[in-house]
Amino acid sequence: MGVPEKIKEIEEEMKKTQKNKHTEHHMGLLKAKLAKLRADVERSGGGKGGGQSFEVKKAGAATIVLIGLPSVGKSTILNRLTNAKSKVAAYAFTTLTVVPGIMRLNGADIQILDLPGIISGASSGKGRGKRVLSVARNADLVLLVLDVFQPGQVQLLRDELQAMGIRLDQKRPDVVVTRADKGGTAITSTVKLTRLSQKTIKGIMEIYGVSNASIIIRDDITDDQLIDVMAGNRRYVPSLTVLNKVDLVNQEYLGAAKKQLGNYVPLSAEKDVNMEVLRDRIWATLDFIRIYLKPRDRGPDMEHPLILPSGSTLYDVCKRIHPKFGEDAKYALVIGSSVKFEGQRVGLDHIPNDKDIVTIVK
Repeated sequence: MGVPEKIKEIEEEMKKTQKNKHTEHHMGLLKAKLAKLRADVERSGGGKGGGQSFEVKKAGAATIVLIGLPSVGKSTILNRLTNAKSKVAAYAFTTLTVVPGIMRLNGADIQILDLPGIISGASSGKGRGKRVLSVARNADLVLLVLDVFQPGQVQLLRDELQAMGIRLDQKRPDVVVTRADKGGTAITSTVKLTRLSQKTIKGIMEIYGVSNASIIIRDDITDDQLIDVMAGNRRYVPSLTVLNKVDLVNQEYLGAAKKQLGNYVPLSAEKDVNMEVLRDRIWATLDFIRIYLKPRDRGPDMEHPLILPSGSTLYDVCKRIHPKFGEDAKYALVIGSSVKFEGQRVGLDHIPNDKDIVTIVK
């Protein structure tokens, strides 16, 4: 029996199996087998609609991708936010390749990529879907762009990204697997596991060829999350949902859409409505801080801040200046909200706040 036949057989068995407490272990193993077989097909180049991903060179402090069905207004959004000139027309599949643009936001250059519209089955290769969705794997933020009259399509977008190994708005499971040469599988959990048994954990690990290892689990994970850990190639990316063309509906309609979508950004790219709101939401979601460097003999550079993720240390600031700069740095002088007084001397493990002014002393 070939791999495609094995995949079909497992899929059929999963459909027939009733989900209850007694079948949890069996279903967990079926999911693991299916995920591994599909990954084997991808690695061998046997997936439908295969081919290399679009060639996109990352630029700026972060990369944002616009994901949506055809004709939802992604190109207009890109043109509003950046200096790009993405083709706009009132028919489907206007964008046939990746169109990049740079948005200047709070002193940071943010790369935004307008991708061709995807359709149902994109993760299986339909409509060059795999090539499109593969770009999203390297993104720092995904904008799910919806037409105001099709808010329900958000689930289709999420499902296609999920099938490509992209986990939107999820935290990476706190699980560490250390392989060994012998000794079997030793499971250590710092939390009570309510959704996985030790038998299922060992079974999933064995399907991935790991029968001798220690596994430390610090989250109450599901079988799907353990499979993601064992697969080792999942991407965890934040997202924003954008409902475009809201100038065509009333507030009552938008209220009903919020019940369906939850939190979203309503805008009209064509009419330039709420584009500034979108910029603010992007900045908040990326969760960056701006660090202004100040040499000891002159004022700070307020035009070109260093852009780092929130929670970065001053040692991370040094590495951003130059990979070896931290080896010579001794301490820093900081002006800003992260210290008690201006010019306070701190160590390189200090965590600065947004807009701090920093002098690194070598």
